[in-house]
Amino acid sequence: MAVSANRLELLQIADAVAREALIDKEIVIAAMEDAMAKAARSRYGTSSEIRAELDPKTGETRLHRVLLVVDKVENDATEISVEAAQRRNPAAQAGDTILDPLPPFDFGRIAAQTGKQVIMQKVRDAQRERQFEEFKDRIGEIIHGIVKRVEYGNVIVDLGRAEAIVRRDEGLPREVFRPNDRIRAYLYDVRREARGPQLFLSRTHPQFMAKLFAQEVPEIYDGIIEIRAVARDPGSRAKIAVISKDSSIDPVGACVGMRGSRVQAVVQELQGEKIDIIPWSADAATFIVNALQPAEVSKVVLDEDAGRIDVVVPEDQLSLAIGRRGQNVRLASQLTGWDIKIMTEAEESERRQKEFRARTQIFMEALDVDEVLAQLLASEGFSNLEELAYVEPHELSSIDGIDEETGAELQRRALDVIEAANREADAKRRELGVLDEVGEVPGVTPQMLVAFGENDVKTLEDLAGCSGDDLLGYDDSKKGERFHVKGILEGTGISKEDAEAIVMNARIMMGWVEAPEEIPEAGGEDEAEAVEEA
Repeated sequence: MAVSANRLELLQIADAVAREALIDKEIVIAAMEDAMAKAARSRYGTSSEIRAELDPKTGETRLHRVLLVVDKVENDATEISVEAAQRRNPAAQAGDTILDPLPPFDFGRIAAQTGKQVIMQKVRDAQRERQFEEFKDRIGEIIHGIVKRVEYGNVIVDLGRAEAIVRRDEGLPREVFRPNDRIRAYLYDVRREARGPQLFLSRTHPQFMAKLFAQEVPEIYDGIIEIRAVARDPGSRAKIAVISKDSSIDPVGACVGMRGSRVQAVVQELQGEKIDIIPWSADAATFIVNALQPAEVSKVVLDEDAGRIDVVVPEDQLSLAIGRRGQNVRLASQLTGWDIKIMTEAEESERRQKEFRARTQIFMEALDVDEVLAQLLASEGFSNLEELAYVEPHELSSIDGIDEETGAELQRRALDVIEAANREADAKRRELGVLDEVGEVPGVTPQMLVAFGENDVKTLEDLAGCSGDDLLGYDDSKKGERFHVKGILEGTGISKEDAEAIVMNARIMMGWVEAPEEIPEAGGEDEAEAVEEA
């Protein structure tokens, strides 16, 4: 059978639209079928279910009305009786569907316009889906494009098959782009939205600089050198921590390049942003000392429980360590993940003396001893009454100036003060309404119960619903400003592990989680039984 020119034109149109929109031809043909079916429903009744078929080889179109086979017909437009259906197909049964052929008709102007809208909408949807699928797997890559236009500081980038945006806060300060400028940026997010996939680019993202180094330094691309951390003050200064998996290759020298050629290529792309390349170290103190370069560090005091580190520097290095407007220490803190406090040697000495005087005063008042004995206890490293009360007696009596009798008396007085404080705390927590069940949680002290009551944690369920951060506090940021959220037990000296253990014990007692199986002690069952028999 000869194929009419009209039918050939349909296939040619489908092929042209598919090529122009960069989508499969089958999608365009399916859109045409939907458009024909919609036009046919306006002709034969909107209540009818009509199916259109377009042969992708010949261009021939066929229309069918879908009818449901039923025992009793209630709607002629959608149903057909079993008897009538069996005359067409003897195997038809109730519940089956029958395709009723419909005669072809000429599309009117309105029907053609409606069909065109359906096709264009389907094509747009297919384009958007193709763009999303194409770019969602490219998140984390550097994208090249051409500036299409600039709107209110936002740069619209033409990527060829899609558009992306560099928002004003994702661009480098004082950086100006004009239409047709070439641009490189980091693709950090692809979102599926009603108006199509939205591609977000950034030139301020820390990983943008890391990816630029990977392009300039073959050792990074090959995986010999690894970038462990990046901190940026976009357009001004940055720090990048690197480590080499090959001991024969200097990671800092490889990133700098011959006469600084490699790092300068990155600096030029980032509009002159100064970059400090730092060797990464697994030792936190060493890493922090490296991160504060070019300042020289005298001493580092690490407080793992509080997640804070005090760095002592000579007086002439203080301004260099802090940096302009605190930039150097801020970037070092971001790079290492530690809260860094900079102090001079004089300030550190004054702080130690202040702490020594405070501990001495505590021992003098609580134990009713003279200043000499209190200073002796403080100088031996005792920081609170609990440490003194529960230390082994022989350790206390081994200190010069403290005999066994004096040591026993000091421990008795310390225990009396602790018990009195516990009784007072227990009375206060009852006033606050904290239930006895909270005090039964392993690791919880009477003083903690008071802190719980003051923060409205009064039942076992309240405590089980907390997190380690709720107890110890945490750092957060809002609109680029960092701030600290104070924890319920912050300042009590409790460690992160102990805080998380308290919460876990509460959840086990609530029955929310199962208690972990106890690890058998070394020696096995035989040795344990032998000990019991002995």
